[in-house]
Amino acid sequence: MSIETVHVPLGARAYDVRIGPGLLARAGEEIAPLLDRPRVAVLTDETVAALHLGALTDGLAARGIEAVSLALPPGEATKGWPQFSRAVEWLLAEKIERRDVVIALGGGVIGDLGGFAAAVLRRGVRFVQVPTSLLAQVDSSVGGKTGINAPQGKNLIGAFHQPSLVLADTDVLHTLPRRDFLAGYGEVVKYGLLGDAAFFDWLEAHGSALRDGDETARRHAVRRSVEMKAEIVARDETEQGDRALLNLGHTFCHALEAATGYSDRLLHGEGVAIGCALAFETSARLGLCAQETPSRVRAHLRDMGMKTDLADIPGDLPDAEGLLALMAQDKKVVGGKLRYILARGIGAAFVASDVPADTVRAVLKDALAVR
Repeated sequence: MSIETVHVPLGARAYDVRIGPGLLARAGEEIAPLLDRPRVAVLTDETVAALHLGALTDGLAARGIEAVSLALPPGEATKGWPQFSRAVEWLLAEKIERRDVVIALGGGVIGDLGGFAAAVLRRGVRFVQVPTSLLAQVDSSVGGKTGINAPQGKNLIGAFHQPSLVLADTDVLHTLPRRDFLAGYGEVVKYGLLGDAAFFDWLEAHGSALRDGDETARRHAVRRSVEMKAEIVARDETEQGDRALLNLGHTFCHALEAATGYSDRLLHGEGVAIGCALAFETSARLGLCAQETPSRVRAHLRDMGMKTDLADIPGDLPDAEGLLALMAQDKKVVGGKLRYILARGIGAAFVASDVPADTVRAVLKDALAVR
């Protein structure tokens, strides 16, 4: 099967996203043109290392490239100061130079942490994203957002640092647990909901095939998601305007992640799916979209076997006021006002900063009442 390329046009910081099967085996061929010397440093996690590090290092070795690697613990808790410091100090101990390349092999946690480590190491070292989860392939590996979490909230410490290359090997998706794959699908659905109604129609028709392992469907979903993200990032690299649309569902999601302690009670993509449903519910209550639109969003998520409501999150949650307080910590607060991404329909999202708190409170109260 052919490998497809999506170009992210950012002038001197432009790069390609390569999508298709067998890219780990081709890693040396893909990465060699970036290197000044045949040596790279790989940041990964222990779970991914057991599954894919050997294939990556073999692919690099085929072109005579030596790889040193550090495997961090898996999970969202890794995305904080202790493991970040460990990664940076390891890169320094390995004498990674400014002209070298760091490879982030893993899901969103490793991609974000590894990219941030590369951003601050020697004031900026190039890095390559090798995303191994669906969520990372369609979202977090593209666009240059890197960072770690703070006790006050998610992704509050970080930098914009674009990768030099992204290698999205669709073969690795077959090794994902079903729950992780579906969590990543939350970000795929987001793209249709925010700006491409025809893509959402396609997902309604082909989502089950994609979920059940159809390679062609998976490659199309990854490519279309990356195309949409690349278009938006090219217009607004540092999120001054349009790029905020990519946060559809995320204001609710980040509050729910904080409320569940960034634990496996709620994966990021699950929170995005629930957040998208809540954003459409809020939009419908404000008269922005048809009353039946939130039901259509939820119906598709349910058909896929995904979490769709607050009732699907195990354990206790804060009350509506508690969730609103967590939402107020979001990075999207501007001038003390929280920006929401709302929608006038499927594929028609927009940024809103004048959303009545009472409406959001009512949506949350109703959602909590059915738990």
